[in-house]
Amino acid sequence: MRNKLGKIAFSTAALLSLGACQTKKESKKEEVKKPNVVVICLDDLGYGDVSAYGGKVLKTPNIDKLANEGALFTDGYATSATCTPSRYGLLTGRYPWRNKDAKILPGTAPLLIKTDQMTMPKMFRKNGYQTALVGKWHLGLGTGIVDWNQRVSPGPNEVGFDYAFYMAATADRVPTVYLKDGKVEGLDPKDPIYVSYDKNYDGEPTGLNNPEMLMMKWHHGHNGTIVNGVPRIGFMKGGKAARWNDETMANVFLAQAEDYIKTHKNKPFFLYYALEQPHVPRVPNPKFVGKSGLGPRGDVVLEADWAIGQLVNTLDKEGILENTIIVVTSDNGPVLNDGYYDDAVEKLGEHKPWGSLRGGKYSLYEAGARVPFITYWKGHIKPVVSDAIVCQVDLMSSFAHMLGSDIIGPDSENILPALLGESKKGRETLITEATSRTLLRQGNWILIPPYQGKAVNEFVDIEVGNDNDYQLFNVKEDIGQQHNLASSNPEKLEEMKKLFIELRGEDYLKNVEKLELK
Repeated sequence: MRNKLGKIAFSTAALLSLGACQTKKESKKEEVKKPNVVVICLDDLGYGDVSAYGGKVLKTPNIDKLANEGALFTDGYATSATCTPSRYGLLTGRYPWRNKDAKILPGTAPLLIKTDQMTMPKMFRKNGYQTALVGKWHLGLGTGIVDWNQRVSPGPNEVGFDYAFYMAATADRVPTVYLKDGKVEGLDPKDPIYVSYDKNYDGEPTGLNNPEMLMMKWHHGHNGTIVNGVPRIGFMKGGKAARWNDETMANVFLAQAEDYIKTHKNKPFFLYYALEQPHVPRVPNPKFVGKSGLGPRGDVVLEADWAIGQLVNTLDKEGILENTIIVVTSDNGPVLNDGYYDDAVEKLGEHKPWGSLRGGKYSLYEAGARVPFITYWKGHIKPVVSDAIVCQVDLMSSFAHMLGSDIIGPDSENILPALLGESKKGRETLITEATSRTLLRQGNWILIPPYQGKAVNEFVDIEVGNDNDYQLFNVKEDIGQQHNLASSNPEKLEEMKKLFIELRGEDYLKNVEKLELK
């Protein structure tokens, strides 16, 4: 690492003492500058969607550049195989299964994170950082009774973000508007917004009743209010001037993130840049239509890769790339048909969004929560491919430790040396979940308890991991989880069950086993 005028190259030791270094220095000495932190979280991006992870069909050059010049983690995890609980874990440092309400939320759900709860943005703010959210939120807003024509609170601002420009939930759910610091952008007071997830408003067309108005046909569930020719989940009336244009969503969020960087570059900042791609509905900007050859899903992956490249270029042009840590990851694994007919299945060809993993979104198998996970810091993190077990829940404690803070997330571990590519030692154990069902990873071993229910989610055609028996896998030797070793390795099975009971709770496996026998 080389020292440059006005900057200091950090070793891990220097990072760990940052908090102690923020005192006044003699005028002739350099001031240790806290690194900016940008966490880029994509939505439903699979392990095999990134060419740096072995994908052969889709090419993601901008993400690949960060991976090839930084640390690429082969064993990186979200906390959950679905979005709301995953994002809860990332921002709170707490396993989502500890919160019974941490499930996929409708657009009208109350705020999931308590306002007095410690969060990653609050941790950064306590250490002198500016904080911002740009993109998808989906962690609830307000108290459960929301007037979208007034400031919606509590929300992102009340849990640690100084600035927030976001969508309330997902692009396939109402309300289909942007909010800035709690207020709907571009709202005409003469055309107030009304939102319901129970029943439609009189005279409002829906995907179920007005198929002639659709530009995208719904497959399951997505047959409510039509916006831009796309039927959504839920019902909405009014707010015509404030409704977003799906084709420009990536550009809108990118512009917000770039503007924030340009106007806040003189002080350290934490930016949570939560892209919507490749979640449904997949409506790429016209300049990306047809570029992938895989239909809209492939096109929006390329669009997301482009946006990430633009963001990195902005950091570089503003002269702060070398003082910015970038994390690139996804909230959960991939899914093809997730509510719309959009050729994701028909045009898949040789592409495997799940890569060498089994399952996908909603699944207990590895493709559910094992996701792309990359850390990049120009001139500081040396290129490395690491098999350290790392999880998004650990970002909070790791960055706190970097800043010399004693703030610790409840389930968040300090794995800073691994994140900086200086160690291949990560977590020893990890509990992830999929739709309220939990599993255990310890070292190279994974234990999935017996769960009732269908083995395959027929709507999305994904193996969800349910089985009447225990499943035990060694994912070092069998990354595709094709060989259940529960019967052939009873000693390891009992060892893992005992550990799971210690970590998950004494009654958890007992209750699961009782459920199995009913």
